[in-house]
Amino acid sequence: QVQPVESGGALVQAGGSLKLSCAASGTSFRITTMAWYRQAPGKQRDLVAAISSGGSTNYADSVKGRFTISRDNAKNTVYLQMTSLKPDDTAVYYCNTLLKRYNWGQGTQVTVSS
Repeated sequence: QVQPVESGGALVQAGGSLKLSCAASGTSFRITTMAWYRQAPGKQRDLVAAISSGGSTNYADSVKGRFTISRDNAKNTVYLQMTSLKPDDTAVYYCNTLLKRYNWGQGTQVTVSS
């Protein structure tokens, strides 16, 4: 069973930028729609962005125009470039398949200070 490894989270000021990475093992990565999720304290885990095997992307309304999801199939890695960060973006960020078929990883903490 695949368990992704997320990295890149940090404490940043509002308006700042971060780039998250997620490495996942397995030969099916390149044909799998991948996604980033986030969970703020006391809230449910929500879908943030998704990218198909062909590179088509979708975003939650709250991050459109600020976040960019991308992937490198040669490295089995998916990225989330985050710009114009807001305190509301504070959460633990996770990656998984869009259908949540992988085990959940530890996530990476993003904290945005005002």
